[in-house]
Amino acid sequence: MEILKQHRVHGGTLNYAHHQSASTGTKMTLSVYMPPGKGPFPYLIWLSGLTCTEENFTTKAGAYSAAAKHGVAIVAPDTSPRGERVADDPAYDLGQGAGFYVDATQTPWAPYFKMESYVARDLIEAVEGAFPLAPRRSIFGHSMGGHGALTLAMKYPDLFKSVSAFAPIASPTRCPWGEKAFGAYLGPDRDAWRGHDASLLIEAGKAAPFDDILIDQGTADAFLKEQLKPELLEAAAGKVGQKLTLRMQEGYDHSYFFMASFVSEHVAFHAARLA
Repeated sequence: MEILKQHRVHGGTLNYAHHQSASTGTKMTLSVYMPPGKGPFPYLIWLSGLTCTEENFTTKAGAYSAAAKHGVAIVAPDTSPRGERVADDPAYDLGQGAGFYVDATQTPWAPYFKMESYVARDLIEAVEGAFPLAPRRSIFGHSMGGHGALTLAMKYPDLFKSVSAFAPIASPTRCPWGEKAFGAYLGPDRDAWRGHDASLLIEAGKAAPFDDILIDQGTADAFLKEQLKPELLEAAAGKVGQKLTLRMQEGYDHSYFFMASFVSEHVAFHAARLA
């Protein structure tokens, strides 16, 4: 882990860093906020959405006051591998900046786009080896990152104590963003997509280890009806009796202004479970 720069924030320290990932075969960038004190601290992993880097959450979400108050660290990685040799696409919703938190199996993506393995293995090993972090983690995210947080929590329940999301892609097997990305990264066999769909994972009982799942969704979100479909998460939870708190926030859109309005509540939600 190489620290690139540091800032003092709310009595703690914000670190920008990068490290070599065995999964992606590239250097991966991230930010790590450490609250005041000596630690070791429990921590949250934040997964960002399409087109984002580690910078978006770090500078726009306004989460560090709540993190300092509750004594939790926050790790925010980049959304994909990057570099000249890494495959890309001109569209914003595929390629660099759009890793979808899956391990790609298809050409030309497979050599580098291993974001599931990166988050579930390399990232955790790297940050816990470099910072005073306890092996007590929760995960949350936005949009594509909300999809990633939900699916990774359900696939790796031993790694995470709790999960929440802002405006997640609730069922990527049933929306244009997911169908495009999964078709490219995972191939045409739709059965291979099912393990990366939060709604289908809830229906299969994979959310059972979590006492509640917190979802915030803005009613003025331009992507709500075509891409996000939170009602599918709610319906899946209802089928199996899984507690899921879906809060439809009146007038809020898909931007970081929405997240900044409620992120302190998400930090508190996780802090209570990490305690």
